[in-house]
Amino acid sequence: MDKKQTSLEILRHSTSHLMAAAVLELFSEVKLGIGPVVANGFYYDFDLERTLTPQDLIKIENKMRQLAKKKLKFVKKEIEINQAMELFKKLNQPYKIELLQDIKKTGTTKTSKHENIITLEHQNKKIKKIDKITIYQLGNFIDLCRGPHVDSTSQLGAFKLNKIAGAYWRGEEKNKMLQRIYGLAFKRQKELDDFLKIREEAEKRDHRKLGQELDLFQINDNIGPGLILWHPKGATLKRIVENYILDEYITHGYQLVGTPHLAKLNLWKTSGHDNFYRENMFPVMHMSEMNKEEKDDYQVKPMNCPFHIAIYQNAVKSYRELPLRYTELGTVYRYEKSGVLHGLTRVRGFTQDDAHIFCQPEKLNNEIETTVKFAVKILKNFGFKNYDVYLSTQPEKSVGSQNSWNKATRSLESALKKLKIKYEIDPAGGVFYGPKIDIKIKDSLGRAWQCTTIQVDFNLPEKFNVTYINNKGKKQQPIMIHRALLGSLERFMGVLIEHYAGAFPVWLSPTQVYLTPVGKAHQSAVKKLARELSEKGLRVEADFLNETISYKVRKAEKMKIPYILVIGDKEAKGKNFNVRIRGNVVKKMTKKKFIEIIFKEIEEKK
Repeated sequence: MDKKQTSLEILRHSTSHLMAAAVLELFSEVKLGIGPVVANGFYYDFDLERTLTPQDLIKIENKMRQLAKKKLKFVKKEIEINQAMELFKKLNQPYKIELLQDIKKTGTTKTSKHENIITLEHQNKKIKKIDKITIYQLGNFIDLCRGPHVDSTSQLGAFKLNKIAGAYWRGEEKNKMLQRIYGLAFKRQKELDDFLKIREEAEKRDHRKLGQELDLFQINDNIGPGLILWHPKGATLKRIVENYILDEYITHGYQLVGTPHLAKLNLWKTSGHDNFYRENMFPVMHMSEMNKEEKDDYQVKPMNCPFHIAIYQNAVKSYRELPLRYTELGTVYRYEKSGVLHGLTRVRGFTQDDAHIFCQPEKLNNEIETTVKFAVKILKNFGFKNYDVYLSTQPEKSVGSQNSWNKATRSLESALKKLKIKYEIDPAGGVFYGPKIDIKIKDSLGRAWQCTTIQVDFNLPEKFNVTYINNKGKKQQPIMIHRALLGSLERFMGVLIEHYAGAFPVWLSPTQVYLTPVGKAHQSAVKKLARELSEKGLRVEADFLNETISYKVRKAEKMKIPYILVIGDKEAKGKNFNVRIRGNVVKKMTKKKFIEIIFKEIEEKK
């Protein structure tokens, strides 16, 4: 085999065939669906009368290993399509026959891009008539498949079956629900073991689990899916993030603005959102149907940009005022299907650290460079030092002239090259009104998360007739940069929780110092110390509950509070504390030294 054929994707798809062969050995009556490659592995869909159990996964995996030891060959055959129809009728495989019928009619299976069923002809050609298809045979298992595969099962790597799920045939609810078996596959056992360790750690760090344990937030069915209720500690964490980011923006020349949560529908028609973004917007509020006095319908906002444009247009702007940078923590609402909602990281209502920059065309490159550098600095302060950068280009569905798109894309690319930042092209990944730079941060487990986005927009200024007076006294159209450095604050905080496993650095911790008295005689000393530390700006929790010291210390440790101080006779009378530092380290220090240490950590954002 050549190097191309030994790719991980080919190995994983070959392993999916091995799994299907094992299922066929164990359940001869099984009807076979499809088995594509997915992230870190593969799946295959099966139609079985009985419901598979976790014990069945063990049996199937064992059978896979038995078959793999036989060094079975992956045999490719090219056959007439009518011959293939007869073959799969004989094998009693109706789903394969259905796919063949589609190939015969249209030249394609019309299935998702992940499915590996394909004719011998090139995918992108318009095919009028198909005469031949390819099949692969592995032992007694035969499948429609484009291939390629490894030569034999001896070349397969490490694998593990990990999940059973339901899936409608071809993803359509009108079709029968099949049983989908997911598996993991890697070239070497160590890679599989490392992945399983990371996944186990990721489960421990799941922000939904930690959100409950640390009493940060909840999602309540009575309120609605994808809508977050912040508890006091979570709201405190959110406020810390918001205050920090706004202070940074104002320091860097941004002006703070505020906008409403809804606007007339005509605004979104002008912006193009009603046409290009309708599927992601909540239904229109038909006010005229509710009240005859109302003439306009309203729309809950999915974006903040038209509002910032309206603020800009309140007065004539001179070139001397540009670049003009507006920012707000704007809450927006986007309709996400319930099946894709996920804790804080996929919600229906969220707050963006949104900003829109209006600048002269000749200042565009410089403004992009400044914004990218600013983004990197902000992300590092939150503890994200590793990231991937993508240049997302024009999508199929877009507005504006091709010349404008080319200029915008070149400006973004030029800034990345000048800053010597490595990047990848994300073909057609831009938004409908312009190309963008996306920064995907990597957390402590190496997982990538989309946060920062910097978008160049020639189109909205044109649609809303946005202008400024240039140095020749004439009206000119500015260029608009849409920019969110943290993106959705909800998603960012979900990432933060998992990145730190809830053990936030001192500057981010909702509670920085936990105080508790040994007994009633020490309560006044705790109150005095709590007041003193609070007046210095620290976030302090004083616990006077009638519980044992060991119980209260364990409780504070579970809440991942950075510093725990137990106040007894010596601490109440003297100046020395036994400071319990997160991580079960106890150090003796003076009050003065303790305050110096904690403020140094806060300042350095360690």
